[in-house]
Amino acid sequence: MYNKIASLGICLLLTSASFAQKRPLDHSVYDNWKSITGTSISKSGQFISYSVTPQEGDALFELKSPTNQILLRIARAASAQLTKNEGFLVAAIKPTFEETRQAKIKKKKADDMPKDSLLIVNLESKEEWKFPQVKSFKLAQNKNDYIAFLTDLKEEKKSSTTVTDSSSTTKPNASKGKSVSVLCLKNLATGDTLNFWKADQYAWSPNEDFLLFSKKNEAKDSTATDAGLYIYDIANKSLKKISNGKGTYKELSFDDQGTQLAFLADKSPEKALLKDFKLYYYTPQLDSARIIASQQSNGVPQNWYVSGDGSLNFSADGQKLFFGLAPVPRVKDTTLVEFEHAQLDIWHWQDDYLQPQQLVNLKRDLSRSYPAVIYPKNGNRLLALTDETFSRTSFTDEANNEWALTTSDFGKRIQGQWEGGTRSDVYIVSTQSGQKRIIKKDLNGYAYLSPLGDYVLYFDREQGNWYSHQIKNDQVALLNDGVPVSFVDEENDSPTLPGAYGIAGWSQDNRSVFIYDRYDIWKFDLTGKDKQLVTNGEGRATKTTFRYINLARTDDPRQRTTRIPDKKAMYLSAFSEETKQNAIFETPAAKSKRPNEVVGLTNFSFRAFSASEDEQTVIYTKENYNESPNLYVSKLFKDEHKLSDANPQQQTYNWGTAELVKWTTPSGKPAEGILYKPENFDPNKKYPIIAYFYETLTSGLYTYQAPAPTPSRLNIPYYVSNEYLVFAPDIRYEIGHPGKSAEEYINSGMRHLAKNSWVDSTKMAIQGQSWGGYQVAHLITRTNMYAAAWTGAPVVNMTSAYGGIRWQSGMSRQFQYEHTQSRIGKTLWEDQALYLENSPLFHLDKVTTPVVIMHNDNDGAVPWYQGIEMFTALRRLQKPVWMLNYNGDEHNLIKRQNRKDIQMRQAQFFDHFLKGKPATKWISSGVPAIEKGIDWGLQ
Repeated sequence: MYNKIASLGICLLLTSASFAQKRPLDHSVYDNWKSITGTSISKSGQFISYSVTPQEGDALFELKSPTNQILLRIARAASAQLTKNEGFLVAAIKPTFEETRQAKIKKKKADDMPKDSLLIVNLESKEEWKFPQVKSFKLAQNKNDYIAFLTDLKEEKKSSTTVTDSSSTTKPNASKGKSVSVLCLKNLATGDTLNFWKADQYAWSPNEDFLLFSKKNEAKDSTATDAGLYIYDIANKSLKKISNGKGTYKELSFDDQGTQLAFLADKSPEKALLKDFKLYYYTPQLDSARIIASQQSNGVPQNWYVSGDGSLNFSADGQKLFFGLAPVPRVKDTTLVEFEHAQLDIWHWQDDYLQPQQLVNLKRDLSRSYPAVIYPKNGNRLLALTDETFSRTSFTDEANNEWALTTSDFGKRIQGQWEGGTRSDVYIVSTQSGQKRIIKKDLNGYAYLSPLGDYVLYFDREQGNWYSHQIKNDQVALLNDGVPVSFVDEENDSPTLPGAYGIAGWSQDNRSVFIYDRYDIWKFDLTGKDKQLVTNGEGRATKTTFRYINLARTDDPRQRTTRIPDKKAMYLSAFSEETKQNAIFETPAAKSKRPNEVVGLTNFSFRAFSASEDEQTVIYTKENYNESPNLYVSKLFKDEHKLSDANPQQQTYNWGTAELVKWTTPSGKPAEGILYKPENFDPNKKYPIIAYFYETLTSGLYTYQAPAPTPSRLNIPYYVSNEYLVFAPDIRYEIGHPGKSAEEYINSGMRHLAKNSWVDSTKMAIQGQSWGGYQVAHLITRTNMYAAAWTGAPVVNMTSAYGGIRWQSGMSRQFQYEHTQSRIGKTLWEDQALYLENSPLFHLDKVTTPVVIMHNDNDGAVPWYQGIEMFTALRRLQKPVWMLNYNGDEHNLIKRQNRKDIQMRQAQFFDHFLKGKPATKWISSGVPAIEKGIDWGLQ
């Protein structure tokens, strides 16, 4: 008995010691904390690859077998690809982080920065080839006997030789000459290499029959004659120049069969203000490429031209070639003296878009093109399909069918200022005649073209319904007619029409569509005559959300549409609304039967699914709050094996736990949130607690949170590791009263937790960013229960913010208050009282809580003068307030050095007010401008 007691005592001592040995996270750990990125599985399922990527530093690429055998481990490898036969691995090798850092310190120009290298590995023999200074590489779509890559080589002297065989030619002397762009063609079987000097753009034909590339000469070299476009015949080893002359060659495009190609070229003088692109076409039967579309072509509207910014795409059958047209832009008068003329923006009340929005989108608008089609095998018949009154156009994957889908918001754009989005008229346009037919006017919703292009599927937000429109006979069917469930967001608490839950995919026969409701998946025949509840109502019955896991490979670039096989089982992710747990289910091949559980409800989240071609070997990442995302492999989710271990060092740190907390608000509403506790939590101690919130966060109960310098959010793992409690409550909103809603849920949740003896109710704090920042600002005007507060980019004056601009998009902020997140639901003139009630500025005299404001002068979402209004008001009222403006940074901090800085300051602030630690200089006395960049006040 004594021995048992002694053993138990020793175990307890060891357990206590193990906790004691675990150190708290500090700010030095961020850079080396890693994530799993670039996960991939080969077609055969025999090769699995991923990168272990630190937050700052050099990534490590690993190639493994499904049994976790390491086949390759390559430092800094990126964009890795296996050849079609899986015999070779090709990857770019990035410069070291330190090399790049030193180059930035020395302020080297872009051309002088460290460049990538290329690595080619024979996976059978393990033979390696390495090439320095590589700009890009390309493998053909369907065959990979060769690889093409663009590099820089030293040229000894000018040479007229176009093609050199590196196996029979001495290498240029690197100590002489200058760097020249060279396209290298390497035979992966033999190792032979051909070099094409002065190459620029390049492209493969799909079956690797031809390599197409352009050559350019230096502007100063007026005697060179080799500029132009070339095609190299792989089988015959012959090179042919198919377009002559200096210029810009773009969009080098083959059809699917590799029997015809097209490209855009501008051969106007280099200093020409207007680039006059033309569409060229070539087949092996032609001596050279010929122009098939230009500004003068029949079918091109007057004062329009071929856009150099449009994309080129052949239809799958090769009959149609799609390209872009655009109005000829006006060019600037270069004879005018810049400083003698006014620089101004003119805002007009009838402009489609506000002037700031126009300026933000200026580059995009200058490069905007509108789709056109030409029939190169049918006399080059050309049709312009849309014009400036249309906004979006979509085609089927193959584009062999007659009809395309296009929408127009023309005449409706101004109201986007206060509605946020705009209604659209939905049309179809014939690629044979250019004829347009209206499908639906004034649609508030979304429209899709069916995979065969014979139906238009659309969702109408006003009706909350899904419809199909048969193009052939103009028949409209209400797909969810008689279905007793809603297909719109049942939890919508914004003053706007709720959106749909979305589409899972289309049936393999293209005759049906799979659509989500809140919990289940439905299959609707596009005729409207048949419907199936694929998941048999199990989702709604158990409050479990089922969503389709697409395991089908999409190696074909044409296959953008998700197709769901009719006679195969479907794999589904499952999320329990009650417990927040996740699972994997399988529907039987015969749908409308109860889904079978494959992986039961578990305290993990699953992501990044991918499968071999036969869909038998599956990889995915798995995570929860305690375990960082790692890669796993299984046979259809059975016999799971772990492949990676991204952060073993986590075991040496005091981590934490995450648990679901439920309570009832003062008005009787059910509420829930996540409570994070330290791993060494002691119920006999009292802990300070910080509430972090936005809207709803509990769906992330089983999500990993890496210790990382955040854009201004609370770094939850850091605080939990340093013996804080962190609480993340969900908030449900009453329209018109977002501030009161925040009080209802956040304050009651904190009071609920404060009933526990291990919560120090005198040391409670709140932190939020953006919308969360607004709620922080509101809460401290309504209660003195918080010992400290931190608000990032808050709106404090809804009357001035209502008329403000979101500078990143150029949009007015009015829509946000009337229809979306701010949830007022009325205009400023309809109910001024609501705007005043929800504006913390008018209640700041009641604040007793010390508060830090972060608001940056390049904030593109919330004008930073909102932070200034809050700071100057509290300063005038002599309340303890600090403001951080990270110069030139954005709404959410982008620059990593700023993210690191704010983590330190935030921790110092909360440590001072919640743990009684001494105030650092920036808190106690600030940092005057004369010491900016000299003293950061962190000591």
